[in-house]
Amino acid sequence: MSKIKNSNFQIRLPILLTLAVAAGILIGATMVDGSGNTTNNLVSSYLKFKEILTYIQRDYVDEVNTDDLVETAINQMLEKLDPHSVYIPADELELAKSQLEGEFEGIGIEFNIVKDTIYVVAPLSGGPSEEAGLVSGDKIVEVDGKDVAGIGIDNQDVFDMLRGPKGSNVEVGIKRRGQNEVLHFNIIRDKIPQESIDVSYMVDNEIGYIKVSRFAATTYDEFRKALSELKEQGMKKLIIDLQDNPGGYMDRAINIADEMLSDNKLIVYTEGKQPRYNSEARAYKEGLFEKQPIIVLIDEGSASASEIVAGALQDNDRALIVGRRSFGKGLVQMPIPLDDGSELRLTISRYYTPSGRSIQKPYGKDHEEYSLDLLNRFKHGELFNVDSIHFNDSLKYKTTKGRVVYGGGGIMPDYFVPYDTTMNTEYLRKLTATNVFREYTLLYYEDQKSQLEKMSFEAYFKNFDVNEKMLNNFIKLGEEAGVEYNEDEFSKSKDFIRNRVKALIARSVWGNKGAYPVFNQSNDVFQKALLLFDKAEKLASM
Repeated sequence: MSKIKNSNFQIRLPILLTLAVAAGILIGATMVDGSGNTTNNLVSSYLKFKEILTYIQRDYVDEVNTDDLVETAINQMLEKLDPHSVYIPADELELAKSQLEGEFEGIGIEFNIVKDTIYVVAPLSGGPSEEAGLVSGDKIVEVDGKDVAGIGIDNQDVFDMLRGPKGSNVEVGIKRRGQNEVLHFNIIRDKIPQESIDVSYMVDNEIGYIKVSRFAATTYDEFRKALSELKEQGMKKLIIDLQDNPGGYMDRAINIADEMLSDNKLIVYTEGKQPRYNSEARAYKEGLFEKQPIIVLIDEGSASASEIVAGALQDNDRALIVGRRSFGKGLVQMPIPLDDGSELRLTISRYYTPSGRSIQKPYGKDHEEYSLDLLNRFKHGELFNVDSIHFNDSLKYKTTKGRVVYGGGGIMPDYFVPYDTTMNTEYLRKLTATNVFREYTLLYYEDQKSQLEKMSFEAYFKNFDVNEKMLNNFIKLGEEAGVEYNEDEFSKSKDFIRNRVKALIARSVWGNKGAYPVFNQSNDVFQKALLLFDKAEKLASM
C-alpha cells in the first residue's frame, strides 16, 4: 500500500475552508439558529470532505492525484455560486495578472502566428527586441537552439518561451526576407510596459478620440495623459471608445469618470452581504474635461469597469452613449491570495449606477446559458433591431435630468447602432482564420517600406488606395493558404477587405495612430457618433 501524501493537501486546507464558507452561503449552511450551528455546519462539511479524500487516497483501487481531485472540487464548488467567482491555480496566476498589471517581463514584441510560424508584427518601441535589431516581418524559427516553426505552436507556447525574468537571456533564430541564412540574436529580457490606451488622436480640429482596451494598472495615468495631449491640440469634443473592453480594475474606471464629473457627483456604489463591502465613489477632484460634450461608444463586449464609466456618465447626463447594449457584469470580485500561491476571486458585492440600477444581467444555476447570452442576443435579433430588446418596466430608472434608463442587464445606449453583417461571408471568415490579412500586409510593407516611410500619414490616409492589383495579389495569397476564391462573396466583403488591408499596412508604418483612423472609417458606431455631437452639446449645456 502506498503512503498517503498529506503535504499538498495540508497546504490546501485554508483553500477548502474558505470555499466551504462560500458553498455554505449558497446552500443555506450558514443559517444561524442561535445555537452556533453556523460553525458546526462548516466544520462538519469540511471534515466530511477530508474524510472522503482520505479514503480515496488510501483505499481506492487505482493511484490517484490528490491535487487534481482538490482542484476539481474547488472549481465545481464555485460553479454553484455565480459565473464570475473563479479559482486560479498558482501556475496560471502570473499570466492572468500580467493582463491587468500593466507590465510584464520578456523580449518586447507584438507577434502573430501565420502558417505555424511566429511573425514579428512589430518590436515594441524601446524594448529589448528593438535594441537587438529585430524588425517587422522577421520570422522566429528557433528559440534557444530549438526549432519552433511547423510544430503546432500556439500563443501560450510563445509566452512560455519568450517571457521571462528581467536580465535573463534568450537566443532567437530569425529568417529575414532577402537573407538565406538564419540570423541569431541574443536578447536580454527586460520589463515591458503594456499600454491599455490603444490610441488617441484628433479626428478633426475639434473632436478627440481615445480607445481604451481594458482597465489595467496604468490605464488612468495613460488616459489622463492622452486627455491632456488632446486638449493641447485643441480638442473641444471627446469620443471615448469602450467597445470590446472587458473591464478590469474598478478604481481606475472611477478615476477616469472623475475626470469628467464635477460637484461631488455619485459615480458608483456597491452593496454586499457584509457591510464592510458597501461603498460609494463620488467625484472629488477637478477633472480635465468636466464641461465639454462627450460621446461614449459601447457594444456587447463592453463589461464591468466599462459599464461603470458608461453608467456614471449616462446617469449624470454627462455623455451620450452610442452603440449596442453592453455585456451586463455588475458583480465585484475580491482577489484572495491562498497559501499555495493560487488565488480565489470571490464575488463579494454588486455595483450600482448613480440612478440605482444594477446592470448585472440575470444568472441562475445554468452558467452555460449565461455564457451563451451574447449568442442568444444574436439569434433573437437584438444586435440588429432595437425593437427586439425588452426591458421590464419595474427596472425603469431616471437620470439626474429625468431621462429614462433601464437596469437588469447591461447599459442600454441612448442611440442604438445595429450590428452590420452585410460584409460577413464564409470567404472572409476563412481569410481571417488563415491570417491572410496579416501575412499579405507584412509582405506588402516589406516590399514598399522605403516608399511608405517617405509618405506622411495625412497623405496616406487621404490618397492611398488598395487598388485592383493589390486585391488580386491578396486573392492569390489566400488561394496559396487554401482559401478558394468566391467571386460573389468577395464582392460582398470587398469594402471591408480594402479597409482592413489599408489599416494593417498603416499599422506597420505608424502603429495604432495609423491603423485606427482607417479602421474607424468602417466602424458604424464611430461614424454614428460623429453625427450626434449636436445632441451631446445640448446635453452638456443642460
